[in-house]
Amino acid sequence: MKIYTRKGDDGQTEILGGGRVAKDAARPEVCGALDELNAVLGLARAHGLAEGGAVDLDRVVERVQGEIFQVGAELAAVDPQTRGLRTIGPEHTRALEEAIDRFDATLPSLEAFVLPGGTPAAGFLHLARTVCRRAERRLVTLSRTEPGSVSPELLAYLNRLSDLLFVLARAANARAGVADDPWQGP
Repeated sequence: MKIYTRKGDDGQTEILGGGRVAKDAARPEVCGALDELNAVLGLARAHGLAEGGAVDLDRVVERVQGEIFQVGAELAAVDPQTRGLRTIGPEHTRALEEAIDRFDATLPSLEAFVLPGGTPAAGFLHLARTVCRRAERRLVTLSRTEPGSVSPELLAYLNRLSDLLFVLARAANARAGVADDPWQGP
């Protein structure tokens, strides 16, 4: 199988069950943001996320990467339910919440806003959080432009995922002995 097909050279892409659409339409936009999110999570993992006793952080991120593929598959189809692609449900959001609570319980309480940074892995997790927020905004756009096309659970999942990524960034820094860098407001 060749990597290139030349089918997208005209600025169009194919979606499952929906023919061809512009590559900058709402559905390809959210799928692209999810792809970017997954790549940034891969960078976090490649930059030492599992080091310093943080193997559990790495495992959570690995699981999330697989779930992001599931979200993308669901969004790549105009009729995910009939294709058996609607796989992200409330249990996935609950698992994110449980991970947030588990890791947050190990961290000092927040007294101020935190500037993104710290270790390379934490920095990439902070970046992943911002990309996740963009994917969430693109998902809201898709939901608004194609009413009924987006499972409400996907909106909750991405909203909670960005919270998890913030907590994981803090946890990665804490495991490496790097303190949060509080924002010193005006």
